[in-house]
Amino acid sequence: MFPNHSQPLVSAPAETAVLAMLLAEGPVGRVEPVRRTGLSPTAVTKAARPLLVGGYPRELPPERTAPGAGRPVHPPAVTAGREYFVGVKIAAEALRGTVRDFRARRCADTVSRPLGLVRGPAAVCALLAELVAELLDIGAEFRERTRRLGIAGSGDVDRRPGRVRYSVLPDRRDVPVVGTVSAATGPRGTVDNDVKALTVAEHRFGEGIGTGNLALITIGAEIGSGLVVNGEPVAGAYGVAGERGHVSVDPSGPRCHCGAVGRVEAIASADAILRTVRRALEDPEADFAGAVQLTRDGDRAARGAFVRAGRAIGVGIATLVSLVGPERVVVTGEGLDTCDLFGAHIKEAYTSRCARRPRNAR
Repeated sequence: MFPNHSQPLVSAPAETAVLAMLLAEGPVGRVEPVRRTGLSPTAVTKAARPLLVGGYPRELPPERTAPGAGRPVHPPAVTAGREYFVGVKIAAEALRGTVRDFRARRCADTVSRPLGLVRGPAAVCALLAELVAELLDIGAEFRERTRRLGIAGSGDVDRRPGRVRYSVLPDRRDVPVVGTVSAATGPRGTVDNDVKALTVAEHRFGEGIGTGNLALITIGAEIGSGLVVNGEPVAGAYGVAGERGHVSVDPSGPRCHCGAVGRVEAIASADAILRTVRRALEDPEADFAGAVQLTRDGDRAARGAFVRAGRAIGVGIATLVSLVGPERVVVTGEGLDTCDLFGAHIKEAYTSRCARRPRNAR
């Protein structure tokens, strides 16, 4: 059992740098942490010592860098089962959670709780606590070795006090999610915007490994984005830095749920596209799947909605890239299933407005 769940695993910058590199890229030889972190060999050794004592990395069997060359090295690798983490996503229709090991690999099937009529903040937090408790009980070692809980949801999230300040969902304003759930379940919690959390995950374990500057774009029910600059996620003073979905691209465009006019999300989210198609067809019962099929069948009105969405997304990406100059742009989200309908228009708008594209843009 952890003696104190409230204490951080590492606190010194050198320890953090070494552990982060091992998590993302280990196992590595002794020389690599020195080269990648810029620390001296002595500093790396000092930083790694308490981690090794705690069993977080382990030294693999010795291997020589070359036949007959010097002493054999013991490359360190992360002990995946040394610690576990619970992650929960708060979506509009359900709560979804799972358990991950120290390498962010899934260790349990995803468990869901439909929200249904459960809408009030107190009821949602209570259901979330039940979900976390169930996840911790799946494996005998999970409750003993889990000290952290990560919660992600849409909207304006303030990580420091652990509150959801604003959400598009009704009644979810200034909700103290972390304090409520941590008190009920034990592990210390962190809450963040879902796209910001995804950006960190991609930077450390996915498409962004090895990059210092990364932009991530999500396309789907909402249009979101996240930034990593000089190796650190960027949130800004109020946690909303890099929100490309709320960049205004059309002063005569529709009004966003936040009240502003012509923002990318008000034009290019799945709901926005569907509203445009319904108006064009004068069919309030049309659904998104039907709009997609109409577009693929060549309907001009439906196609126009996707073209406009693609151009808005492309302009938003170009704005973001021009401002921060990322090495790589990762585009993801459930909306990629319909990328054949607007992908070309995203690229066209992006390339026409961005002087120099990132070479590794994806």
